[in-house]
Amino acid sequence: MSQLKPSSSCISSNYQIHNSSHLFLQHHWKLFQSNISHPSRLSHFPSINCNLRDIRQRIATVKNAQKITEAMKLVAAAKVRRAQEAVVNGRPFSEALIDVIYSINQQCQLEDVDIPLTDVRPVKKVALVVITGERGLCGGFNNIILRKAETRIAELKNLGLDYTVISVGKKGNSYFLRRPSVSVDRFIEGEGFPSVKDSQVIADDVFSLFVSEEVDKVELLYTKFVSLVKSNPVIQTLLPLSAKGEVVDGNGNCVDASEDEFFRLTTKEGKLAVERDKLMRKKEGFLPNMEFEQDPAQILDALMPLYLNNQILRALQESIASELASRMNAMSNATDNALELQKDLSNAYNRQRQTKITNEILEIVAGAEALL
Repeated sequence: MSQLKPSSSCISSNYQIHNSSHLFLQHHWKLFQSNISHPSRLSHFPSINCNLRDIRQRIATVKNAQKITEAMKLVAAAKVRRAQEAVVNGRPFSEALIDVIYSINQQCQLEDVDIPLTDVRPVKKVALVVITGERGLCGGFNNIILRKAETRIAELKNLGLDYTVISVGKKGNSYFLRRPSVSVDRFIEGEGFPSVKDSQVIADDVFSLFVSEEVDKVELLYTKFVSLVKSNPVIQTLLPLSAKGEVVDGNGNCVDASEDEFFRLTTKEGKLAVERDKLMRKKEGFLPNMEFEQDPAQILDALMPLYLNNQILRALQESIASELASRMNAMSNATDNALELQKDLSNAYNRQRQTKITNEILEIVAGAEALL
């Protein structure tokens, strides 16, 4: 019978093990209850009501989306450099051409020469050339210029003027196709970076509308490229030629900036960075007394097609540069949001996993305590 009785040392060791497990159980239960009773500690965690498998799938989905947005950001950053150089390099020629044409136009007005494209007549109908993007995923770029077009159409209606729209870009085409109440003369789509051939198609349509007197005024609505983080929707009067020697909008206000900000994309600490250089431009006026070897009307007739093509090409270049910059910023924000969401999902996954492990430990300890 003495062999069946447990020794005192065995009983004391079992009691110490049971006591330590009981203390371990109480300690973790108090920590678990304290976390629940103080929600302020968990306020930065999102309320995600999913099991562990669903959270893992969501984390994988967010990672894939983050890779896509990161790639689109890098592609837009590579393209915006080329578009930006085209805008900055084309502005001096465009402004010099405008100065020459306006100076010749003023001389022709003094000599009473009739030129169709400079004929200022009472406005009854206005043609609006609305330039939008070819693709989406560029933030509010397309919505801003389309809202500008809707505002201008409402202003023309309030003035009692008729209008017609020349839509350039797939996004603008789909927008106006869903609105049959808007009068659209033509839908034009482009591919990639704008070229002279693309602008020539629009210039031919504008020329025929104005010379045939179907419209009395032509306005360009596009997004002017200011910087990589800023672009402004503007309205530029294309025809007839204004008496001022500057590019003006529908209200007669100048839309040209007095200085350009040239942005250079670089890398800093493994991330994209931007350096800013300011290029000052000085405008020199033409001499008041000019002598022409040929007839001024012939010179102006030869320059007007170049003027139309150049101004439309410049608007297309400004628009594509603004679109790429907006897409780069939108994809950068999407990448940052994906990383933040991935972090929140990982925290929620770790919390649920820790809670599950704690519950299993509680069940094991409780079962062992019941057996003892």
